[in-house]
Amino acid sequence: MNKVTTEPSAACQVPSNGPFSPARLSLRRVLIDTYPENVAYMHRDCEVYRAEGFKALSKVEIRSNGRSILATLNVVDDENIVSCGELGLSKAAFAQMGVADGHPSTVSQAEPPESIGALHRKLDGERLELDDFRAIVRDIAEHHYSKIELTAFVVATCRDELDREEVYFLTDAMIEVGRRLDWHEHLVVDKHCIGGIPGNRTSMLVVPIVAAHGLLCPKTSSRAITSPAGTADTMEVLANVELPVEQLEEIVRNHRGCIAWGGTANLSPSDDVLISVERPLSLDSPGQMVASILSKKIAAGSNHLVLDIPIGPTAKVRSMPDAQRLRRLFEYVAKRMSLSLDVVITDGRQPIGFGIGPVLEARDVMRVLENDPRAPVDLRQKSLRLAGRLIECDPDVRGGDGFAIARDILDSGRALAKMNDIIKAQGSKSFDHNHPELGALNFEVRAPEAGVVAGFDNLQLARIARFAGAPKVKNAGVDLTCKLGDTVEAGALLYRVHAGFAADLEFARQACSKSTGYTIGRADQVPHVFVEF
Repeated sequence: MNKVTTEPSAACQVPSNGPFSPARLSLRRVLIDTYPENVAYMHRDCEVYRAEGFKALSKVEIRSNGRSILATLNVVDDENIVSCGELGLSKAAFAQMGVADGHPSTVSQAEPPESIGALHRKLDGERLELDDFRAIVRDIAEHHYSKIELTAFVVATCRDELDREEVYFLTDAMIEVGRRLDWHEHLVVDKHCIGGIPGNRTSMLVVPIVAAHGLLCPKTSSRAITSPAGTADTMEVLANVELPVEQLEEIVRNHRGCIAWGGTANLSPSDDVLISVERPLSLDSPGQMVASILSKKIAAGSNHLVLDIPIGPTAKVRSMPDAQRLRRLFEYVAKRMSLSLDVVITDGRQPIGFGIGPVLEARDVMRVLENDPRAPVDLRQKSLRLAGRLIECDPDVRGGDGFAIARDILDSGRALAKMNDIIKAQGSKSFDHNHPELGALNFEVRAPEAGVVAGFDNLQLARIARFAGAPKVKNAGVDLTCKLGDTVEAGALLYRVHAGFAADLEFARQACSKSTGYTIGRADQVPHVFVEF
């Protein structure tokens, strides 16, 4: 009988530095994006893997060049990924080590995160204190939590699992971990929307209007996660948005405003990690929403915020009682954080503007700024009202005068001039709103019958735009031609879908076959909502 050996081959044996020294493995950058989780890769036949008793998905600590990180271990059998003498790291994990490929490292079993006890207590339904949240958030920001632990925290703090003081504690903890900007000015303003309404690019109009008035408005925005475009995605059509903090600060001081991606500024970094877990789970609980939004705004140095809460049948908030409950939670936490907050409840029954997708939304924004007669009236009016509310926080402006001042700034061309200054300072890109380069592949969606546009499914239209490729494909998306209350004939054009790739176009077509996102009916079927404008 042949003897079967389980010993690794000589090629897989890793020499140690001495009888009591840990074996050293060469680091290898593995081009896999595992954000927000650090992932390490080790060959199954690696001597270190066998000797340490590692198991797949166990937590390991990796040390190299005076730095250490925690990572989740994946075991591989393919030497094209990592050989026996190598330790692979995912892209984000490798970047944290700050070394070159081949740098020596050591790996060992990791101790649990210090805050894991607090997490377990929250899972048991206990109420946590400020220090507990600070410990948890610090471990999250430093990537000490695995995806499983992150998901456990998100679920444990979902829906009604946080009381309002715990929401304040979570907000405070998220601000403490990360950079906090200080503009050394008495009044620093910002505007934010809770999201859920396609095409709602009011921030790109509010910023140049209020900056032209003289208010300081450092707008740091997020990229889209499940929507067809975020403010940063749309601004990126016009200018660079990934700016070093030093450049961002210089632009804001020189031009009184910016529209940049917040990721490079390290503002409330734990929020970016939590969002990456919340969105795939479709979790957007009030407490997490409040902590996310307010922590980012306060960390960016804002002390006065206008908050847009749209309500409608397919918006995030669907009734006035729900909107008022959310408003009270925002106001409670903002007051505890010494942030002046003006909550505005707006119409969320349909998309704002005509375009859904970065290039289409940038087109709408520039048309409003240039006072183009083709500009969407709803985007212009909503932006003016939000800008007016911010302008009225200027002590030299009488209450009720803000809208007229904002309209004058827009009509006179001063807002356009300010936007062009900001675009140039951030690094302008070629864009012609008169001839926007849209996805070459397209199809049209037409009314199945005559009637009135009686309703929109915001979620479905956003889904169609994403299937078409937005926001990764900047010139993909949905271009609307009809809005709520419009009369249409059978076969009338409702919208065009643009895509850059045939597969994306087919995905969007299949989504449209299930639902166009439009309801054609009678005028008396158009839903009414009470709003504050």
